[in-house]
Amino acid sequence: MNSAELLTDAFDRVREAVHEAVEGLSDDELTARVDPDANSIAWLVWHLTRIQDDHMADAFDTEQVWTSDGFSGRFGLPFPEDATGFGHSSAQVAAVRAPGELLLAYYDAVHARSLTHLASLTDADLDRVVDTRWTPHVTLGVRLISVVAEDNQHAGQAAYVRGVVERAAAG
Repeated sequence: MNSAELLTDAFDRVREAVHEAVEGLSDDELTARVDPDANSIAWLVWHLTRIQDDHMADAFDTEQVWTSDGFSGRFGLPFPEDATGFGHSSAQVAAVRAPGELLLAYYDAVHARSLTHLASLTDADLDRVVDTRWTPHVTLGVRLISVVAEDNQHAGQAAYVRGVVERAAAG
């Protein structure tokens, strides 16, 4: 297995977790919060997708799916177009309302674009510096692992919220 195949497997596992967290839930279930300031499934999935979209587009010098495929307009969120969810307030978390089909359509489009980028990746590419704002500078390899790690954390949080929502519904 080479690096591209390994990373593709990691991103595919995130996709499975995202779908398991979202599929079959109503809009109300997707926006349920385990306490008034907690993140909802809708916000978590939107945020992890925005981060993947933002970071992959930056690393591979492409436009984000959010804008190129019109998802910004389809979501119609009251945020600047470049918002990714970092630093969002409780009220901003609550503003992310979207049906599961839209959340998954955006996620799947970002996932497909990510796999396209990964398909051409060589081991040598992983050492390319993609962000000089940090010390040490961030390489492509570090950025890709960072995206997978963050996405996995948020997908796990969404799965937890789903379990709480389903348990509450079952009485």
